[in-house]
Amino acid sequence: MAASQSPVTLAMVLVVVATAVFSPETLSSNLFTAALLFHLVIATLCLAIPWARLPAEAFAVIPLMDCIAIGLTRQAGGPTFSVMSVMLVFPVIWLSAQVRSLMPALAIAGTILSIVVPAAVQGSPPAGGSMIRTLILPLVMSVIAVTAHVVATTIRRQRLSLVENEHDLARTLGESVRRQNLLDAVLKAVGVGVWVVDPKGNTVLANKAMRGDPVLAGVSGSARGQQLLLSADRSTPVPAGLLPAARAAAGETFTDELYWAGPADNQRAYSVSSHGFPPAGGQEGGAVITFVDVTSLIAALAAKDNFVATVSHELRTPLTSILGYLELVLEEPGHEDIQYELLVVRRNAEHLLNLVNDLIAVASERVDLSQEEADLARLLTLEVDGALPKAASNGLQLVLDVEQPLPARMDTRRISQVIRNLLSNAIKYSPNGGLITASAAKTKAGLACSITDTGLGMTAEEQEQAFTKFFRSARSRETAIPGAGLGLPVSKTIVEGHGGSISLESKPGVGTKATFTLPGS
Repeated sequence: MAASQSPVTLAMVLVVVATAVFSPETLSSNLFTAALLFHLVIATLCLAIPWARLPAEAFAVIPLMDCIAIGLTRQAGGPTFSVMSVMLVFPVIWLSAQVRSLMPALAIAGTILSIVVPAAVQGSPPAGGSMIRTLILPLVMSVIAVTAHVVATTIRRQRLSLVENEHDLARTLGESVRRQNLLDAVLKAVGVGVWVVDPKGNTVLANKAMRGDPVLAGVSGSARGQQLLLSADRSTPVPAGLLPAARAAAGETFTDELYWAGPADNQRAYSVSSHGFPPAGGQEGGAVITFVDVTSLIAALAAKDNFVATVSHELRTPLTSILGYLELVLEEPGHEDIQYELLVVRRNAEHLLNLVNDLIAVASERVDLSQEEADLARLLTLEVDGALPKAASNGLQLVLDVEQPLPARMDTRRISQVIRNLLSNAIKYSPNGGLITASAAKTKAGLACSITDTGLGMTAEEQEQAFTKFFRSARSRETAIPGAGLGLPVSKTIVEGHGGSISLESKPGVGTKATFTLPGS
């Protein structure tokens, strides 16, 4: 209150000083002295009264009293002090600057009181011989009051908005800091190397696992990761354009790409994935590249394959011997009464030997091929003819759709094995009958052979694992469909050994289409 009153108090002090210097006779006026005492009383009340204990609107008494005191001082000083009307601006603005809507009206009322009360004290007309004082002054002060109220209200609203925005920014900043701390904790805790790059392939962020691995630290610390990275064969350097950072900078998304790095005596295998993120909030985009050390997993898989290959080789030797002696027994006379049983033994031994050979093929991921010029159409026709009895016994219709001829360079025994595997799968996985179509034709990519069935089909997840060694779908296990999970892996190895490719298209309950492609002659 004292601070708000200080402009009026200071102005009156200056008025008293100016009066003492330029018009000392005015100080002898009783009315003028009374007006000055009134100002002193008002200043004292501002200091003495505990305003905080009173209602908020109680302060309005002081500026109203200021208006009356200013009017008395102006009236007592005569025409020379008429300029003191300007001092009404202080109490008028004080009142009008409040948010309460009635305050501008009180300010206008105070202006009127500054004219009426002094006139009543002196017993003279309010106009004092002039309409200017009676009408113009309240009108001018009314404009000032309304303007001050609007400006004060606007400023207060803006201030409240700024305060609210400041609080929102503080909350947002706090949440951002919390998330940043959480992200830092996650990045430090995970054992996966995380490398964030910008659209140019430059490093933005590398977590502790990335910086702590000497090999990965070299990859992320060099220009675009150009430290020597090797492809899956562990010997061929990866070209600059196929490095993870370069591929990520080009906007490519990839998952579980295998790279090797490190010295020859201590190479490490890494499964590398990259996922881009778009620009946001004025910041440029980029990509997050992850490096997972899979050296132990690769070693375990290699050990498994070595074990399978070793055991398979050990099994093949006695099986070959068994089959050889069975042939001798079957050729010798005198065993006619047990010939059927011997044939059963030979058939199962041959089946077991084929299974062992398949194990060796998938373990080594290669097969020995003896290629020659042959007709794929003829091979497909022979295998379809051989599968007709089995398909008929399962209530299946087997249809052949093939162009004649389809010459290609191939290992006829192995390609026949692939066709046999695919036909066998189509028959086994169509337990409720249906249609199987075996087709072959010449395409731009080469010679394409497809086996299409209307059987159980596979889910997307099952299709991704269909060429994995020993994989069998849950449905095949539930329905006790026989198999070892080697047919498709072996077929893939054989086809790729010929320089071709094999793929699956399937939907659950609709059926499956298996297609392999060979280079044409």
